[in-house]
Amino acid sequence: LFQTRRNFFNQKRIVMEKLEINCAMQIQKPIHEVFEAIILPEKMSNYFISQSTGIMEEGKNLIWKFPEFDFECPVKVQKIEKDKYISFYWENSGVDLLVEITLSENENNSTLVSISEKSMENNEVGLKWLSGNSFGWSNFLACLKAYLEYNINLRKGAFDFMKK
Repeated sequence: LFQTRRNFFNQKRIVMEKLEINCAMQIQKPIHEVFEAIILPEKMSNYFISQSTGIMEEGKNLIWKFPEFDFECPVKVQKIEKDKYISFYWENSGVDLLVEITLSENENNSTLVSISEKSMENNEVGLKWLSGNSFGWSNFLACLKAYLEYNINLRKGAFDFMKK
């Protein structure tokens, strides 16, 4: 019996789960207005990016530039469902990550924006990504809300301290 138990425990493997980001926020605007603010670069540049090489359309490869970072971010748009769903891939630490944005109509002509980004290994690199991008997507939602509801660009100047 002792031998059997020891072999059982020696054969156990530790399974490390993948890391995934999930966040959501309600915006007090109609779903179509929120959808356009996410796919149109002239609107995104008021709260998120500084430039894009085009509109987010299914199958398109885009380059995004951010106001506080001096690099180009390749974005591979996957699926677009008008006023409902946007998905794209972008890269972090050599890993292609899937971002999914889901829009749901709520009461009083408001929209629930839900975002998931997946996935990274549960290790030091993955934890750094989880921390940074969880903050990033929460900031994205707050900036989107401020822009659409109050025409305020919360991002402007907020990250100037990060410039080198």
